[in-house]
Amino acid sequence: MTEEITSPTGCNLQGHDGTPLACDCGGEGAPLLLFVHGWTCRRSYWLPQLEYFAPSWAVAAFDLPGHGDSRTGGRQKWGVKTLAADVAAAVEQLGAQEVILIGHSMGGAVALEAARLRPEVVKAVVLVDTFVIDYGGLPPETVQAIYEPFAADFPAAIAGLVEQTATEATPPELKQQLSREMAQADPTWALPLWHDLLSWDPAPAFNELKMPLHAINGALIPESARARCAPFVKETIIPGAGHFLQMENPAGFNRVLSQVLTAA
Repeated sequence: MTEEITSPTGCNLQGHDGTPLACDCGGEGAPLLLFVHGWTCRRSYWLPQLEYFAPSWAVAAFDLPGHGDSRTGGRQKWGVKTLAADVAAAVEQLGAQEVILIGHSMGGAVALEAARLRPEVVKAVVLVDTFVIDYGGLPPETVQAIYEPFAADFPAAIAGLVEQTATEATPPELKQQLSREMAQADPTWALPLWHDLLSWDPAPAFNELKMPLHAINGALIPESARARCAPFVKETIIPGAGHFLQMENPAGFNRVLSQVLTAA
């Protein structure tokens, strides 16, 4: 039986610049599991994990600025490191002495950069299918080629992205949900954030961070990205899983994450 997720006073969060952040919190204990969603996604994509882990762990997930129920706050600069500053601010406000950051897709990149800002608190980082794109290995012309379809027709490009990162394990209704919800993002902030993400290089984080780094990956991680991460990240593979593996099979993913957390 799972514990109902509540929003206590301590979960009224703000970004590093004061932007209000919609948040869900529950459970108690240490370390805190802080879940970070991906680009154009939202905190509700972690709901099965919040419900599963709340009876045994303190858990939290919030909508990054512009995403889900969080507004932009008039923010002008959009990038991985800017969002990492929001996560670092949330860690401080949540008051946890130890935190494990769990980031899906772009959320993994944000989590790595946030760990650089709060290494004294972050006990481990778990990357969930973060390197489905080989960040750090994309030349500028490739970045531009990936970016341009989103600038030309944002909803169509989102639908294409969802389809390209799905496998036979991805339910059709989930693909429809993701295409619909992710396309609701405002291109005013989503496009510059996308370009910054595509240009992001994980090497500084990999070389600097000393805490354990884990990855839970599906079937789509390119070998070039796997080789880039291998010296720094311990990988667990869920065979056949698509990019949104925590939503495709929540029970199976939660079992794997439990094992990774035990190792962390």
